[in-house]
Amino acid sequence: MEEENDSVTLHGMWISTYAKKVELALKIKGIAFDYVEEDLSNKSSPLLKYNPIYKKVPLLHRGKPLSESLVILEYIDETWNNLQPLLLPENPYERATVRLWASYCLQISDTMKKAFISARDVEGGAFDELFEILKVMEEGMKDFFPGGRSKICAENLGLLDIIIVCSLATYKAAEEVVGMKILDPEKNPFVYSWVTTLLELPLVKETLPPHDKLVSRLEFIKKNGFRFQSNI
Repeated sequence: MEEENDSVTLHGMWISTYAKKVELALKIKGIAFDYVEEDLSNKSSPLLKYNPIYKKVPLLHRGKPLSESLVILEYIDETWNNLQPLLLPENPYERATVRLWASYCLQISDTMKKAFISARDVEGGAFDELFEILKVMEEGMKDFFPGGRSKICAENLGLLDIIIVCSLATYKAAEEVVGMKILDPEKNPFVYSWVTTLLELPLVKETLPPHDKLVSRLEFIKKNGFRFQSNI
């Protein structure tokens, strides 16, 4: 049983891809934690207290807050390095390469947001930036995983798996809302196969938001735009 002075609490929102990255990492490592759902259009006093500068939803460990999803993911891996799987490789070069691609991949969530600011922006090619990111990811991941990302299971997920699946968790709902192909198996066969395999894992399914709920929210966002920050 986790001692009180080693408590972990995640403040998040159900649709936040940033919070979902951290939630999935905690579950993969088997770390017990409390989850606090936030209304980011009406931020709670504890949230403002723990992160008064950026007002982003934090992870609390032993009462001390951390923000920014990539920073938190590395903190989790380093703090609980006795728990498997390790999210980052032990080899220094591979570790640096994963960090590089992780930082690049984080752009996906922001470009998905931009595409839903308004229907006019979507029609004007708001997804072009996302398509370019996916193109670069496709070629880069083929080189990084020359034999393919095989034998994917909850016991061997790493940092890149967490970031790619959470960043693209909404792609099916987004395709339904905008009526266009976003993650194309012909243009991005490696990334498509990777993400769809990850989405079938029970641990990932239980962590990510339900499809119908996502569709409803994305319809609202397409019409009204984002009225709050859901970053972590």
